[in-house]
Amino acid sequence: MAYQAIYWNVLRDRRPRAINNEWYADLGERWYRATDTPIALLRAESRQRNPWIATTIGAEPRRVLDLGCGAGFLANHLATKGHAVTGVDTTPENLVVARAHDATGTATYELGDACALPYPDASFDVVCAMDLIEHVPDPSRLVAEAGRVLAPGGLFFFHTFNRTWLANLIVIKGVSWFVKNTPDDLHVIDLFRSPAEVDAMCRAHGLEIVELHGSRPRFRWPLWRMLLTGRVGDDFAFTFTPSTAIGYTGVARRLDLRAADGPHERVVPEVHERHDDRDRP
Repeated sequence: MAYQAIYWNVLRDRRPRAINNEWYADLGERWYRATDTPIALLRAESRQRNPWIATTIGAEPRRVLDLGCGAGFLANHLATKGHAVTGVDTTPENLVVARAHDATGTATYELGDACALPYPDASFDVVCAMDLIEHVPDPSRLVAEAGRVLAPGGLFFFHTFNRTWLANLIVIKGVSWFVKNTPDDLHVIDLFRSPAEVDAMCRAHGLEIVELHGSRPRFRWPLWRMLLTGRVGDDFAFTFTPSTAIGYTGVARRLDLRAADGPHERVVPEVHERHDDRDRP
């Protein structure tokens, strides 16, 4: 379409950009409390995704690895469900906050690189990489490590952004225009990946995507209030949607490649009935 061509050829910033992963180190308690920063959008995304992930995993306790765990939004939630959770992050300051907010006292937090994990093969039932694919230079290596440490039948959850003009306009430009204290290069369009690219990475490393949802903000007053004030309230919410043009969340299952001639060994149950609020107002 004409407006897409205009955006990509005229409005898009073509300068090479480096992702600003250092910004998160200085947040401290703002991870959980601030409304005048884009981290509040991540909290809102977590409020929408965490119940779906927990329901998909099921009630039986599992060994869960949360890559790029940040301040523990997902890891601490899954710990309250009785899972044995390990969170990994490259920023030690994030892990301090995550431990402080672990209500169960059972989650394990470790400093580490999601693309070079120290864990043995097949040592986890669930691996999560929420908002991480777009923050690493080699996402294929990240997916490879997730597949390696997953037991056959294990689940790999991910969320990332599509590399489209609309995602660039909303996730990068829109957030910088309308959310207070947004740093430069919080996201970089060249690190966004299409669903087809993520699917290819998964297939290359023994993972099969079994569920995929687009996501977007709910079109309610909290969204309009954010546009007017630059603040993201605790009532700001996201919803699943069929369109993956902006962001998308998925789950892939680890295949048992050692048993190619027979049925796949199932370490975890089939993906549970979908639990979402897709396209409700």
